[in-house]
Amino acid sequence: MKTKLQHNADAYMRMYRQMLRIRVFEENAHQLYLSAKMPGLTHLYIGQEAVAVGICEALEVSDRITSTHRGHGHCVAKGADFKRMFCELLGKAEGFCRGKGGSMHIADQKNGNLGANAIVGGSAGIATGAAFSAKRLGKGGVAVCFFGDGALGQGLLYECMNIAALWKLPVIYACENNYYGEYTHVSEMASGDLLARAEAFGIETRTVDGQNVLEVNEAAEGFVARARAGQGPFFLLLDTYRFHGHHVGDISREYYRSKEEEERWKSERDPISNFGKWMKREKIASGKELVKVEGEVRREAEDAVEFALAASYPGKEEVAMHVFAEAA
Repeated sequence: MKTKLQHNADAYMRMYRQMLRIRVFEENAHQLYLSAKMPGLTHLYIGQEAVAVGICEALEVSDRITSTHRGHGHCVAKGADFKRMFCELLGKAEGFCRGKGGSMHIADQKNGNLGANAIVGGSAGIATGAAFSAKRLGKGGVAVCFFGDGALGQGLLYECMNIAALWKLPVIYACENNYYGEYTHVSEMASGDLLARAEAFGIETRTVDGQNVLEVNEAAEGFVARARAGQGPFFLLLDTYRFHGHHVGDISREYYRSKEEEERWKSERDPISNFGKWMKREKIASGKELVKVEGEVRREAEDAVEFALAASYPGKEEVAMHVFAEAA
């Protein structure tokens, strides 16, 4: 007789693969930057994979998300194609935004990703508007607004939570507390209880271990189901950690956090390796099966990078395309 865990084996393997896809995508993006093949900067999501995957696994394709400057993980978790993502990073015409969005502005409308946003807290209004639209359409849609702890200092977020609470909008505000807003610890920039900020509007809140994909998914499943039933909005505080710097150029970080702290999170709190160990312990997957999955993901990424490097840049005639609306 199969256990409950074995019945869910496919879902667990899918979450493991998706977390690996995020990790491997970011590793390749980092190498493209270091080899001077990618213009601009990128903000790596490595270490926070369980948040994006745990939440997006609870969503339908038609549900909407908004993202941040650290947005590749959300994009992958919501179903984005590697080839088009790498093309976008490299400024190629095959990219999601025809190469003009770059790392911090990837949008994938087909999969419900309304876009990354380089403005801290800038997507709060977009997600809340999407939730308002979903409620008016009456089709049970839900919106998730991903943002970092740094956005807790932005007034727009509070205006949006206020209206969402007044109108009972189906939106989940997912705060990824990775403890550092750029180079400042959260304790030095946010006073009081972080949950109290949402609770002041009468919004139900919950704190979740953002390194545990099953805990994240369980919390998200509950809030998403209740949001569909008209009981939103909700606020998730996800304790997580970025393993790398604020951006790819932030190499020496000892002036704001120690190497010992980083190594402790990497060795003890890695969401992917810990989930893999749990699956082997529960006999959901063997070590050989997990190695096979990693190999498949790495080959997928290698093929996508090759495709993107060979792809064409958009023509000069596109400089104003998708910038101005056509006059009626």
